[in-house]
Amino acid sequence: MRYRTSHVTRYRYDAPVSQCHTEVRLTPRSLPWQSVMSRSIVTVPEAAAVDEWKDYFGNTVSMISILETHDRFSLAADSRVRVEQRPAASSDVGWEAARDALAAHRSVDALESFEFVFDSPFVAAASELAAYARPSFDPGRPLLDAAGELSHRIHAEFTYKPDSTAIDTPPLEALRHKRGVCQDFSHVMIGALRSLGLAARYVSGYLRSGADYQGAEASHAWVSVFVPGAGWVDFDPTNDVMPGTGHVVLAWGRDYGDVAPIKGIALGGGRQAVEVEVRVDPLENATS
Repeated sequence: MRYRTSHVTRYRYDAPVSQCHTEVRLTPRSLPWQSVMSRSIVTVPEAAAVDEWKDYFGNTVSMISILETHDRFSLAADSRVRVEQRPAASSDVGWEAARDALAAHRSVDALESFEFVFDSPFVAAASELAAYARPSFDPGRPLLDAAGELSHRIHAEFTYKPDSTAIDTPPLEALRHKRGVCQDFSHVMIGALRSLGLAARYVSGYLRSGADYQGAEASHAWVSVFVPGAGWVDFDPTNDVMPGTGHVVLAWGRDYGDVAPIKGIALGGGRQAVEVEVRVDPLENATS
């Protein structure tokens, strides 16, 4: 599939802003199954400076500086991306063997993935999260099967309810109330896996517009699990699917804090109102 992705964010301020500096992670990643054909970021007012770099996790970061006074600010990120079918994941490695391989650093991949076993600012291991995961993790059960069932259970047992949580809602709170959005579903699954000594990371991206998925036409999130011998394997607990050609990968990290699409500071402004529009259209149907 070839897509045009469009992510537009508009800010309106109660008072003038003298300058703002905005950090953006809205460039799709280049991956074996995903290639970026073009990309652009346009702001109003026009940026005085734009700097780009790769962060610790290899995500593209754009730092945009607006140095003129304004009371409205818009940022439009546009890309053309090709997404192919991912290779099917296959592994019969039991989850305990996977845990032990990570802890013992038995391969270069296991060593590099081990950092995703530990707590991160938004996701900490907890006995309640481990207890929630346990019914899916019978002794000797292959990690792929167990992770897939955990993802399915979160989808089945949680209610997708926008505005019921905040960016910093702890996974334990989402678990207790069993409601939230894709960020919460992902944080719960990541916390549950880490609580069993397994490596899991947070993936941000988009869903194809018009798809029968929760979270389409907005920023989306899902989970990637490290499986020895198979590498990183993705699960979308919000939609009970394994991501494929309908998912576009933007960034990954330990939790939402590492991959926030837009964050920054503004001098002045007072209160602000924010509007976000996201589209992911097949390129042949996209408007230029």
